[in-house]
Amino acid sequence: MTPLISVKRLSKSFPGVRALHEVQFELMAGEVHALMGENGAGKSTLMKILAGVYTRDSGEILYDGQPVDFHSPREAQAVGIGIIHQELQLMNHLTVAQNMFIGREPRSRFGLFLDEDKLNEQAREILARMHVKLDPRAIVGSVTVAKQQMVEIAKALSFDSRVLIMDEPTSALNDAEIAELFRIIRQLRDRGVGIIYISHKMDELKQISERVTVLRDGEYVATVATKDTSVEAIIGMMVGRTLSDFTPSHGTADQGEVALEVKNLNAGPLVRDVSFALRKGEILGFAGLMGAGRTEVARAVFGADPVESGETIVKGEKVTIKKPSDAVAHGIGYLSEDRKRYGLATGMDVESNIVMSNLRKFLALNFVLRRNQMRRTASHFIKLLAIRTPSAAQQVRLLSGGNQQKVVIAKWLERDCDVLFFDEPTRGIDVGAKSEIYKLLRALADQGKAIVMISSELPEILRMSDRIVVMCEGRITGELSAALATQERIMQLATQRETLKAA
Repeated sequence: MTPLISVKRLSKSFPGVRALHEVQFELMAGEVHALMGENGAGKSTLMKILAGVYTRDSGEILYDGQPVDFHSPREAQAVGIGIIHQELQLMNHLTVAQNMFIGREPRSRFGLFLDEDKLNEQAREILARMHVKLDPRAIVGSVTVAKQQMVEIAKALSFDSRVLIMDEPTSALNDAEIAELFRIIRQLRDRGVGIIYISHKMDELKQISERVTVLRDGEYVATVATKDTSVEAIIGMMVGRTLSDFTPSHGTADQGEVALEVKNLNAGPLVRDVSFALRKGEILGFAGLMGAGRTEVARAVFGADPVESGETIVKGEKVTIKKPSDAVAHGIGYLSEDRKRYGLATGMDVESNIVMSNLRKFLALNFVLRRNQMRRTASHFIKLLAIRTPSAAQQVRLLSGGNQQKVVIAKWLERDCDVLFFDEPTRGIDVGAKSEIYKLLRALADQGKAIVMISSELPEILRMSDRIVVMCEGRITGELSAALATQERIMQLATQRETLKAA
């Protein structure tokens, strides 16, 4: 059988970076083919070449056995190749139907006006084919992230896509929403659509894919049958090393001095009467389902969202925090779950991002930047955190997700914050980079930093936390020690409304 897509000896370089070197890949019709690799392995570059976003330097791409060379996404879409990016590409102020057919809207008989009725009917047909209950007239910004994901899929199918590329499609979905997405993926597969599935969640591979191709450092490693290959073997191919050395031990912060205490905090519907204490040298995990209020607690303490009532005590002293600069002045840093939106200036270089939270330190006469000092500081943190970048002058947007996360961490370390909130620190990061982040968090705690780690991944919470606070619907429903915590106990607390005493 002729492959739907066949990639042979494909190479691509950017200034200072060899992204792909003689990579091969194959996709059959009616197949879900997972593409795996660490951040920076070349997965996104390969997919963007297939989708017409980038052009190849060398190599060959066959589509239905015929050589093709796409110079724009429109060319790829025209032959039936659609891509759904990790960051959804939707316009929140437009309707579902308008997003699906933007630039291709049906018009009235004389072509002067848009035919909204026909537009909505075409969108309704595609959504019905997917068995998705969604009003084509609904404003996209008003529906859930899961529904927005379905709109992206419907948009791709509106081009009669035969190939669908999905980049981290479940990163912002809960278990029920993931199950619904997988149902639609299987439906598309059974209709003969070839699906390239990129994810860092190992448990998803066994559920959804037939084959796995692994890339490492821009090169092809292997293609294996999913059912015949263990997760450990796939991880080994991805990172080229064992991860057993990276298993961190829990800290011994029980007797540490209290670095931060929050009492009876109220801030909107998702932060109700929240109280907790955080000690020096401790990693305090915050667990709960999506919408439990964990991020809202961090933002309220950091001054990013207004507080209705409550007390914040730093090193035994009551403080007033009304804005993020107040929190930073008291030694509190916050690494947002959305690093690109809130943590980085992606159009600026690594050096500028690292020093930006403490820029006054690098000013001479209050207006002249000390460039040499900035360069030395950036070089120090690049080396300390093993940030993979050609130089400190590299734009942050060109770094992998794991290395972008390290730049955010470097920014707060340069500011020398004593209390650090890490909100979903490994979201969208591969297993190798995750282990590096875990090692770094434990090293920071061992140095006396007080860390709050918010994570939706229970194995991560259990692996890293000295204590675990669990939230449900804006309230803390329980606290567990590392010794007593299990996934079952956490989920029990995450789904109940009555507050329990600490275990």
